[in-house]
Amino acid sequence: MSDYIIGIDTGGTYTDAVLLDATDRTILATAKEPTTHHRLALSTGRALGSLLETSGVSKKSICRLALSTTLATNAVVEKKGARVAAFIIGYVKHFKLPITATVFIKGGHDIMGKEEEPLDIDNIIDTIHGLRNDVDAYAVCSAMSMTNPTHELVTEKAISMIDPKPVFCSHKISQHAGMRERAATAALHAKLMPLMEDYVTGVQAAMLKNDLHCPVFLIAGNGDQVTMHDATRQAGITVASGPACTAGFGAAQGVEHALVVDVGGTTTDIAMIKDGKTVLSPEGCQIGEWQTHVEAVDMFTGGIGGDSHVLVDAKGTIHLGPARVIPLSMAKDFPEPASWLGTELKAKCISLLPGFDTSRQTDPLILNLAADGPSTADTLRQKTGLSGIPLDKQLEQLARSQMILETGFTPTDALHVLGKIDIGDKARAQTGAELLGALLDIDAETFCEKIVEMTATRIEDLLIDYVIHHYWGKSLTSFISTRRDHPVLGVQFNMKISLIGIGAAARYFLPQVAQRLGTTVDFPKHCEVGNGVGAALLGISRGDQE
Repeated sequence: MSDYIIGIDTGGTYTDAVLLDATDRTILATAKEPTTHHRLALSTGRALGSLLETSGVSKKSICRLALSTTLATNAVVEKKGARVAAFIIGYVKHFKLPITATVFIKGGHDIMGKEEEPLDIDNIIDTIHGLRNDVDAYAVCSAMSMTNPTHELVTEKAISMIDPKPVFCSHKISQHAGMRERAATAALHAKLMPLMEDYVTGVQAAMLKNDLHCPVFLIAGNGDQVTMHDATRQAGITVASGPACTAGFGAAQGVEHALVVDVGGTTTDIAMIKDGKTVLSPEGCQIGEWQTHVEAVDMFTGGIGGDSHVLVDAKGTIHLGPARVIPLSMAKDFPEPASWLGTELKAKCISLLPGFDTSRQTDPLILNLAADGPSTADTLRQKTGLSGIPLDKQLEQLARSQMILETGFTPTDALHVLGKIDIGDKARAQTGAELLGALLDIDAETFCEKIVEMTATRIEDLLIDYVIHHYWGKSLTSFISTRRDHPVLGVQFNMKISLIGIGAAARYFLPQVAQRLGTTVDFPKHCEVGNGVGAALLGISRGDQE
C-alpha cells in the first residue's frame, strides 16, 4: 500500500521538498535547492531527485505530490506578471487597479438582471485596438454579471476577434457584488496565468525526469487542493498557496493561538492560528494593493525578505525592497562588486539569462547586454541613450519576461558579513558592504547591522499592521512605518500571543522582533522547510477525504 506523500514548496529563493509518512506523519527526508526562475523544472527536479535519493523509498510507494508556491504572491508584491487591461462595465465609482490599464465602459445590468444601459461596443473595439500592443491579457467585470453575464460575454468575444489573448470574466470566478474586488480578482487571474503555466510545465518535466507518476495537486489559498489544470485556468486561487501551507505547518504544532511568520527570500508572510486552527479570511485575501474575492487563509504579505534589494540613493538614504535580487554572495557568475556597485543606477548588475538566444533580438538593452556582458543600469543608460521612466519600464519588462538576472546587496549578504550564515561567498558580500558603507561614512559591519535592523523593523511593522487589520479592519501602514520618527506621538506595541518562525532566514530576524514586541518565538523542527511540510500535511488531509 502507498504510504508516502511528497510536499514541495517553490519559493522565490529556494525550492524545498519533504517526504512524509502518511501513516504516522513523520518526516523521513528533506531537500533544499535554489529556485531557478527561468527554468523551474531545474530546481524542482533537483529537489525532487535529491529527496528521492536521500530517502531511498520506492517511487511506487509515493501516493501523492502536494505542491505549494509563493511565486504568485511574489509576482504580485514585486509588480511582475502579465500586463493586464481591465474593462469595467456599468455605472460605478471609478477606481484604480495595479495593472496596465483600467477602462470604464457604459453598460451593465441591475440586480434583477435587466440591462441598465446598452453596452458601448464601439468604445470597446477602439480601446482594444489601442491596447493590443501593450497588454498580455484582459479582465472583464460588468455590473451585476452574477445575474446576467451577457455584457461580459460580448466583450470577451470582441476581444477574441481582435486580439486573441487570455480573457478572464468576473462572473466565472466571483459571485460577490463588490465591483472593485470582482474586477481585481479577474485581473489577478489574468496577471498570473503565464506564471502558473510555466510552473505547471516545470513540475511535469521534473516528475518525468524522475520517473514519478503519482497524482499531483496544488495547495490553493484556502488550504484546499486543486488539479494542475485548475491552477492554470484560475491562477488567482494560488496567490496565497504559500501562506496556506505556512498556516498548515503552524496549526500542526499543537498551539492554541499564535502568529505564524514565514520569512522568505522575497516576502514575509503572516498567518494566524486561533483555537488550534487556521483562520480563513471572510472577505477574500489582500496582498499588497490587491483586495480580492479569492477565498484564502487570513494572511498578510509584505515585500521584505532575505533577498530584498538594498539601494543607497544619492542623498545617502537606504531603501530596502520590495524588489528581489540575487544576493552578491550567491552571484558567482557576475563581475566582482568592486567593479560596478554604487548608488542608484549602479545599485545592481544585470545580465542576460545563460544561453539566451539573441539572434532575432532588436531591443537595444538586450543587444548591449549580449555584446558587453553584465552591466549596471547606468552603463546601459550611457550605451543606449535610454533613461528615466523609459529605461525603468524596459528593464521591468525584461525582468517580467524572465530574460535577465539581477544581483545587488541584500540582507542575506549582511548576514554573511556578520558571520550569521555561511552559504555563499562571504568575500563578495564583504566588498559590497564596504562600498555601500563608505557612501554613508560607516564601516562594513555597522552598515550590515543597520540592514538587519531595518529588515527586523519592517517585519515588526508587518506584524502590527496585520493584527490591526485582522481585528479592526483598518490598515495603519503609513502611521506604523513612521511612528518612531513622529515629532509628537510615541507608540509602543506589545504582542499578547507568541510567534512561530518558518523559513531559512527567520532565525536571524524574528528573535529581535519578538523581543521588541514583548513576546516569544518558537522554531519547530523542520521549520526551515515548513511550507513543504505544510503542503504534505494538507496532502494527507485531502487523501483522508477520498
